[in-house]
Amino acid sequence: MLAFERKDKILSEIKKNKKVHVSQLAKIFNVSEETIRRDLDKLEKEGIVDRSYGGATLSQHTNEDLPYATRNVINVEEKKNIATKTTSLIKTGDSLIADTSSTVFEALNLLVREKENLTIITNSITAVDLLSKFKVHLILTGGTLRTKSNSLIGSDAANTISRYFVDYAIISCKGLSMENGITDSNEPEAEIKNHMLKRANKVILVADSSKFDKNAFIKIVDISEIDYLITDQEPTHDWQQFLKEKNVTLIY
Repeated sequence: MLAFERKDKILSEIKKNKKVHVSQLAKIFNVSEETIRRDLDKLEKEGIVDRSYGGATLSQHTNEDLPYATRNVINVEEKKNIATKTTSLIKTGDSLIADTSSTVFEALNLLVREKENLTIITNSITAVDLLSKFKVHLILTGGTLRTKSNSLIGSDAANTISRYFVDYAIISCKGLSMENGITDSNEPEAEIKNHMLKRANKVILVADSSKFDKNAFIKIVDISEIDYLITDQEPTHDWQQFLKEKNVTLIY
């Protein structure tokens, strides 16, 4: 088994069991404990796991501004689940504005395959690499490149966004709470997301269940400012009632 394959399987074990032990992983993959320790050290440096004595747990640092490559391998199945639900809202010919999150990327990846004649505005360099392969009307915001997230930020990006009106904004977040609304870990990115939702007729928030009842560093907007919340599993009764009171359509 190659190292990257073992890494993916270690992540699956951590997600399933919440914690892994070096000795158990060594037996599962038939490698030395030292090899597993090196694997876990690499995952810790990428911000994916927290090391503990004899093992590791999945990182839950809501305020940590993780690189895109790291975010892209966390909760992958949940993100794909959300993406399939997002496509039901979008029609052929719709115009969209999309942020740089890995969950939104999964939604775009499906949309460009299922819908025709879409117009997509984005500040995501990663998404542009995908979208350029399909027949879409693609508009890149321009702006200052933030390499950690492969995103374009700043006044130039905001000015471009302000020129357009779209059918839907699709954004994600790091935290979602009844008291503090929708929050993110990085201020410049949060500002761009705020500009995006102001230019949309309808706002779609995509957020997996790990984001609920969490607060990140900077507020994006109140929950009442979104129209749809798409997640991967049924929220609590309190959340369902709260969203109903805020006139937010819940899809799970």
